[in-house]
Amino acid sequence: MLTVKQFTFNDFQENTYIIINEKKQCWIIDPGMYRSSEEEKLFSFIEQQGLIPQAIINTHTHLDHIFGVQAVKDKYNITFGIHKDDEQVLKFAASSAAMFGIDFQQAPNAEFYIPEGAGYKLGDETIDVFHCPGHSPGSIVFYYAAGNWAVGGDVLFSGSIGRTDLPGGSFETLINSIQGKLFNLPDETKVYPGHGPYTTIGEEKISNPFCKLG
Repeated sequence: MLTVKQFTFNDFQENTYIIINEKKQCWIIDPGMYRSSEEEKLFSFIEQQGLIPQAIINTHTHLDHIFGVQAVKDKYNITFGIHKDDEQVLKFAASSAAMFGIDFQQAPNAEFYIPEGAGYKLGDETIDVFHCPGHSPGSIVFYYAAGNWAVGGDVLFSGSIGRTDLPGGSFETLINSIQGKLFNLPDETKVYPGHGPYTTIGEEKISNPFCKLG
């Protein structure tokens, strides 16, 4: 079985996740560490638990979700994967940082793409990948059926949805992604979002003011 460890980093209060299998192999999802103290917190956990990082796999490439990517790549000599439709967002990250007055000189390079439908394997365990554009063109959700959970990035939040006013965003596209893909998952599925607390598919179907059904 795969387990989830959550950290919250940077001024945007971004959620970074480590997904761990029984052999202590792990993926790092959306590393958002901006300060050296945040890097130390993540690295210390990995070392204390004896984890073996395999790859960085991002739900999307907005600035707050990639701050720590290069540090993780350098520390563990692992590769960084994204959906191909977020490549332009990634390339725009340094310019985006300048607009926010944030010191972030160069975005990391992605070494591989993660397509929708990929049965992405960590040891013997598999996660499914859903392409859910709308917040960004290449937003993806990682779904682990055996554990009834998904890591959703900034697609769906507890009582809210990702913003759609950034370049490449679309409200209509995002709602279609949520209702057409995520809402087909079992109601008990936990959704671990890019910001804030986890929620469930069933709860958002009923009460989310932006995308509830009925």
